[in-house]
Amino acid sequence: MKPLYFFLTIVLINFSVNGQTNATEDSLNIRKIYDMSLLNGKSYAWLDHLSNEIGGRLSGSYGAEQAVAYTKAELEKLGLDKVWLQPVMVPKWTRGEREFAYVQTGPGATRNVNITALGGSIATPEGGTKAQVIEVQGIEQLKEYGRENIEGKIVFYNRPMRADHIQTFEAYGGCVDQRYSGAEEAAKYGAAGVIVRSMNLRLDDFPHTGSMSYGDTPVEKRIPAAAISTNDAEYLSSMLKIQKDLQFYFKMNCEQHKDVQSYNVIGEITGSEYPNEIMVVGGHLDSWDLGDGSHDDGAGVVQSMEVLRLFKETGYTPKRTIRVVLFMNEENGLRGGNKYAEVAKSKSENHVFALESDSGGFTPRGFGITATDAQFNKILSWKHLFKPYLIHYFEKGGGGADINPLKGGDLVLAGLRPDSQRYFDYHHAANDTFDKVNKRELELGAATMASLMYLVDKYGLSGINKETVEMPD
Repeated sequence: MKPLYFFLTIVLINFSVNGQTNATEDSLNIRKIYDMSLLNGKSYAWLDHLSNEIGGRLSGSYGAEQAVAYTKAELEKLGLDKVWLQPVMVPKWTRGEREFAYVQTGPGATRNVNITALGGSIATPEGGTKAQVIEVQGIEQLKEYGRENIEGKIVFYNRPMRADHIQTFEAYGGCVDQRYSGAEEAAKYGAAGVIVRSMNLRLDDFPHTGSMSYGDTPVEKRIPAAAISTNDAEYLSSMLKIQKDLQFYFKMNCEQHKDVQSYNVIGEITGSEYPNEIMVVGGHLDSWDLGDGSHDDGAGVVQSMEVLRLFKETGYTPKRTIRVVLFMNEENGLRGGNKYAEVAKSKSENHVFALESDSGGFTPRGFGITATDAQFNKILSWKHLFKPYLIHYFEKGGGGADINPLKGGDLVLAGLRPDSQRYFDYHHAANDTFDKVNKRELELGAATMASLMYLVDKYGLSGINKETVEMPD
């Protein structure tokens, strides 16, 4: 018994010493990552160029083309093992001349209101669309009114984002169906057009665009769809209570064109021990055309690029292949994410981890993670390493729209979770501009992402068990 007891004692001592050594080493390496990002970061300068020199990057636009060329050139400067462009066909939709709208309460009595066309909408007739308005609190309420009360009128969807949701993305999810499917559903009742309250938690004068779909509605039966600012939505709703027969006029000049070729921008550091195990970090390169897309998703793009730069600058040699992917066309088609997954599966590539940043460049709070229980618990065991940086949020359920098509097998999906309270003030609106991004917050987010990538690369997550935790709807 004495030899066995002695052997077990030595094993436990070695395990304890090794564990303490690893924890100290990890803590020091993570500190190097944060120091490098905060003292010598590149993310803010990259974002400055994307936002102020290029601007809006809607799929199929000249801005998107410029962004592809710029980010590819910057990745090449990092001395990565490989940088390439992945072709993808994307939709091309143009806004045309600025939209115009007013509320008319009597002959000559009008008030201009702020609207913006929803992405993918058809134009109004050349002279605009003018009709009475029927206000509803959601798509389901259309049935209550029926065709007899809706036909020939403009449907005004006015269900707001719920302010009592602490998780603002839950509030967004609770009303975004009005924007995406509102025109398709209203057209079934003969509506002349659709006006949707902007997806915004505060009251202001900025209308927020976003993608919409006509589903299988025949082209000749499609109706124009626009978002109205929250201040003007409040005004229109209050006036309808007083005067139900008021008229709403709007004119839009948007146009859908043929698909055009664009690209995902990809760069990688080849793994030193497990080159066939691929870890992805990314954001989407396209943005809407109203602002310059600094938060959505210029921040995620430059943070993802910075992850690879931080590894190079701190001298860390990854065991696994680390790949940055700047996806094209997340906003109005998800073509880039789907194409990347399609190519990866056709090549039988083994993706073991994917991290996305697409929630703005605000202060990082942690991660949402889609993984098995055992994989999640392993990540949770690293939480103490993030505590000095005030990163505390590690929750099941997360990832991102562009990495979700990769889902399957042992792959773990994660999404950076910044503080989201201000995100929808800027989301898809003209005020999503560079001056709204705080340099320090952006750099903290990049370092947080790089730290998680470092730990996953060092310790691995694949093959732990098969009990998966699905992403929430």
